[in-house]
Amino acid sequence: MQPRNSRLNSSALRGAVDLAAVKAAGEAAQKAEQARAERARQAAAAEADGVAPQPAHQLVIDVTEDTFETEVVQRSTEVPVVIDFWAEWCGPCKQLSPILEGLAEEYAGAFVLAKIDVDANQLIAQQFGIQGIPAVMAVVAGQLVPLFQGAESAANVRKVLDQLILVAEQRFGISGAAGGAAAPGEPGEPGDAVVQRPEDPALSAAHDALDAGDLGGAILAYRNVLADQPGNTEAKLGLAQAELLQRVEGLDLQSVRSAAAAAPKDVAIQLQAADLDLVGGHVEDAFGRLVDTVGRTFGEDRDTARLRLLELFEVIGPEDPRVVAARTALARVLF
Repeated sequence: MQPRNSRLNSSALRGAVDLAAVKAAGEAAQKAEQARAERARQAAAAEADGVAPQPAHQLVIDVTEDTFETEVVQRSTEVPVVIDFWAEWCGPCKQLSPILEGLAEEYAGAFVLAKIDVDANQLIAQQFGIQGIPAVMAVVAGQLVPLFQGAESAANVRKVLDQLILVAEQRFGISGAAGGAAAPGEPGEPGDAVVQRPEDPALSAAHDALDAGDLGGAILAYRNVLADQPGNTEAKLGLAQAELLQRVEGLDLQSVRSAAAAAPKDVAIQLQAADLDLVGGHVEDAFGRLVDTVGRTFGEDRDTARLRLLELFEVIGPEDPRVVAARTALARVLF
């Protein structure tokens, strides 16, 4: 008889795979809309009262441990916040910082640049695991997005920023605007300023089924949403996670791993092992296993492993640095 903790079930997996991320995108987008609408309402009210508008938010700000929550975390619900970790003694920082500051002005509010001196704010640097500078990260809707480390050219930084802004808008509905005061509705009409995003009943039904452990029902519900809205990122993520949970239900962890070690060319068992790696939180192991499988197989077997890897990318999210690294590794073995 196998030990009880060696058999995984959907309840345990929901703790391993962050299914709360399915709802995070929609919630963040709604918060962003509400924040922009509130700014518009306040601006319209001030204009009606003959009060001069408040100055726009600074595009480049110095952040400390005391102001981090307000200037970075809270602001990230309205606009992507790019963090430049630097120090006065750091030569490469002096090359990169002017580039970031210039791009912040060039992008005119599409993102905010937060500069953090690691010597003066060692606690923040430790919390972010900063081991070398310059290091550049971003926070979007309160979620950390690692970007790059070391000095980069303006052209390379611009590519990274373009991708960040695209992800922030498509996945979270967050987009900065020049001056930080753009909002729906006509100026001077505060009654039209507040915009609520209606909840999608079909998507809510899919979430409820997933929360209840009804994986078949969740999969069907997410597919129904995607049939009407093929580009719905929230539904794509939910479907990928529900299908993953369904695939591993009833699998014995120890048996699968033993079989995978004994038969490295058996694609079916490698797919099962990769799924179990992922739900157990071993993301790099799951990706590495499938990249290796693609590299050692041919024809239909290779394509099967490749497609499963792409499915697992959807579970984690395309902007995750582990996905970016795995895509590069996949390209190497394919080409």
